[in-house]
Amino acid sequence: MAFRSIQDRWYVIDPATGKRVPSARHGQGMRYRARYKDAAGKEVTRAFPDKEKSKAQRWLDEVTTSQVTGTYVDPKTARTTVADWCATWLAGYTTRRPRTVRQARVHVAQITAAFGPMPLSAVRPSSVRSWTVELKAAGLADSYVYALHSRLSQVMSDAVHDGLLARNPCSRRTSPGAGGQRPYVATTEQVWALHDAVADHLRPAILLGAFVGLRTAEVVGLRVWDVDFMRGVVRPVQQGDGEPLKSETSRTPLPIPQELSVQLSAAVARWGGDHVVTDGAGRQTSTWAIERAIRSARTTIPGLPDAFRFHDLRHYLASLLIGSGLDVKVVQHRLRHGSAKTTLDTYGHLWPDSDESARAAVGAVLAARGDWLGTERADLR
Repeated sequence: MAFRSIQDRWYVIDPATGKRVPSARHGQGMRYRARYKDAAGKEVTRAFPDKEKSKAQRWLDEVTTSQVTGTYVDPKTARTTVADWCATWLAGYTTRRPRTVRQARVHVAQITAAFGPMPLSAVRPSSVRSWTVELKAAGLADSYVYALHSRLSQVMSDAVHDGLLARNPCSRRTSPGAGGQRPYVATTEQVWALHDAVADHLRPAILLGAFVGLRTAEVVGLRVWDVDFMRGVVRPVQQGDGEPLKSETSRTPLPIPQELSVQLSAAVARWGGDHVVTDGAGRQTSTWAIERAIRSARTTIPGLPDAFRFHDLRHYLASLLIGSGLDVKVVQHRLRHGSAKTTLDTYGHLWPDSDESARAAVGAVLAARGDWLGTERADLR
């Protein structure tokens, strides 16, 4: 900071009486002017009444502290409204995928409806918590409320990074929670019944969802040359619209057994085309066609819920791997989750209860101790 000072110059001498009177330029009773220069060299001033020099000094000290700690926000910048910042934020977010941008616009519309006219600095943690409570009371799903809170946190975090805000009002304390709904896990019999119920040319999609863990868009975008049929490796690269998958984790090569390679290869030979899953005439199918086939087939399968989707086949794969004794890191790798926490949050309840294992381990130690004592006493006798 170039300089900081408090000026006692806000009184003038009345020529008629010779007495000191408040300066009309600066307002009645305003005696002190505190000033400083910010990092850009711009002078910032603030007026304080008579007998409040200590308050002016405290204000300057707070400004100095914020500049040293990196939390300084220009007073004019701090008046930026949530709506104005959201518009700026969205303009910089348009470099993402169109579908991602569309989702962000929907979230931001909810945010501006609640906080739009407010200055960024006026959004408090308490108002964030009240907002999430109102959203839940309006009937929105817990997962959607959680997504809206995460979006608000993202927008506010970027405002902090841009120097518009000192701190993010969103945190774990204001988070509404993602909801505790557990995914439905189909049985093996239901998976095969679903496989047999859809059209022949869509059956490879069921295999790729249930035994490889591909998402709907990944199945639609999977090309013949993305599968190494000889070595048994599936390499998801793109979505159905040709857009590359978002992350390196999503593009993880996935090993498949020879039995599955044979079935996929036979489907390619039968239906032709450049894609593993086709419309039955050698052309690429669509996510809509696959989901429509699932909706039609699920009503004919006993026990399959009405809300069952193609994505739920990934849950079957997770349960299959966990039931086979694989650890969380292996399951994370096969499902291509970004972290083991995601895997545990979604499928932690599927791992076998460890209470009995822990009880057996402790019991084995105590039993061994008892056997040793019994042998020792027998020897002594």
